[in-house]
Amino acid sequence: MTTAADAVIIGGGVVGLALADAWLARRPSDRVVVYDKEDRLAEHASGRNSGVLHAGFYYAPDSLKARLTRDGNAMLRAFCGEEGVVVRETGKVVVTTSEAELAALDVLAARAAANGVHVELVDEHGLAELEPLARTVGRALWSPTTAVADPVAVVRALAGRVERRGGQVRLGTPVVAAGPGWVQPAKSDRIDAGHIINAAGLHADTVAHWFGVGEEYRMLPFKGLYWYANWEPGRLQRHVYPVPDARNPFLGVHLTVTVDGKAKVGPTAIPALWREDYGGVAGFSARELAQITALYPRFLRSAHHDVPGLIKAEMPKYLRRYLVGQASQLAPSVRSRDFTTKGRVGVRAQLLHVPTGRLEMDFVVRDGERSTHVLNAVSPAWTSALAVADYVVDGIVAA
Repeated sequence: MTTAADAVIIGGGVVGLALADAWLARRPSDRVVVYDKEDRLAEHASGRNSGVLHAGFYYAPDSLKARLTRDGNAMLRAFCGEEGVVVRETGKVVVTTSEAELAALDVLAARAAANGVHVELVDEHGLAELEPLARTVGRALWSPTTAVADPVAVVRALAGRVERRGGQVRLGTPVVAAGPGWVQPAKSDRIDAGHIINAAGLHADTVAHWFGVGEEYRMLPFKGLYWYANWEPGRLQRHVYPVPDARNPFLGVHLTVTVDGKAKVGPTAIPALWREDYGGVAGFSARELAQITALYPRFLRSAHHDVPGLIKAEMPKYLRRYLVGQASQLAPSVRSRDFTTKGRVGVRAQLLHVPTGRLEMDFVVRDGERSTHVLNAVSPAWTSALAVADYVVDGIVAA
């Protein structure tokens, strides 16, 4: 027995739910079904990220991230206002640790201007007024439109709007197979689907390969760890970030404020050994371990990244004292003894282009037969989700 749907979304994270929401906004009479393998919402990256609403100044002006982060920030703010989700207006400062980083700071300011994102360059006195705990050498960059919200609250509110619009969100229902025009959920009837959108996060490459799409790509996951401060809420007022290494798609160890005013330090970008490597052996897959470790010889030889340097820098961050020590370069009053509560571990679904050993820096979306595949929905995908969904769904509808 089979049933039918106009659109099926595989993956019920923030991007998958945003895709369903965007589809129903355009075609409210369509039957839209979202499948997620977990019994609860926001079990993976959508609920394990920092909740930072990024402004969009890091990214090359010709990238999807540049446009969709800027637009997604505004769209997510509007959504939170409509749904009663609290947004804390923290802003963000990007600080330097040496004069050698000033040129890179100027590049970020130039990118912001090209991307239509408002930022300001401030001197050391200006930084002290914005965030007394932070220190910089010469100049810092101030981003007033960066903010923070509760990522789980956003996902729940988005699922609620999808259901109010007539969509179905089916939790605890993994998809075990799919192809052009059909989807097979576990322990359920096969679904005849007009169009299938793959938003499977850590498993997006696997789903795409069912359709013969993106076979040059594999997922190379990285583990992110955070530690929370025992400070009183409000002691840290702004997010404090370093100047990032342009060779890698990570922003470095930073200090962020949560929506309830707490401070945390992180994340790491430690290589994960399987896709859902959140700690212990939960979710362990010997097959994934073998597949991921087989990718590293190619990755280590990559001409696009300083991989030995990345690994050398990241592995010591397993030690809390070392990780917090990195943050103390941005805010000298930070002490290891103040950060003793471990946060929820996250895993970044980072896409690797296997032939070149290159980590994809931008969002990657590929078309297949009666299908669309969101292959690289990495940070800042949570900020950008609503704009990403508009971009993807408009492309499908216009085709």
